[in-house]
Amino acid sequence: MSDEQSWTSRKYNEYYNAYVPWLEDKYLAWFGENKTSYTTKEQLRKTKVTGNEGVDNLQEGVITGVGGQLDSKGLLGAVGDTSSKEGVNRAERGDTGPLNPAEAKKAQKGWGETLTGGYFGGGKK
Repeated sequence: MSDEQSWTSRKYNEYYNAYVPWLEDKYLAWFGENKTSYTTKEQLRKTKVTGNEGVDNLQEGVITGVGGQLDSKGLLGAVGDTSSKEGVNRAERGDTGPLNPAEAKKAQKGWGETLTGGYFGGGKK
């Protein structure tokens, strides 16, 4: 693979990892969902007992109720939104960085702090 192809491939992957989770979140938000509620409903649908219409309707109601609690407007909406953004999206990207921007800023050091604290030991107490 040439350098240009590898650069193109790297850039494609960077943009894909940065924007596709955002697009997925926006699409699901149109329907009042998040990735946690959507995934919960899909996984519960796999356990449906088929054949009896009454039982299937009851199960669909339970599935909608449980998944609905985790969507953006549900009782556990904050839990669903947080686990969707901080859990599912980060897992898809393989992201292991800080959970919020405030922690990210703490982790970054300015050049002066690095110079005095890191190289010359001025930051040691």
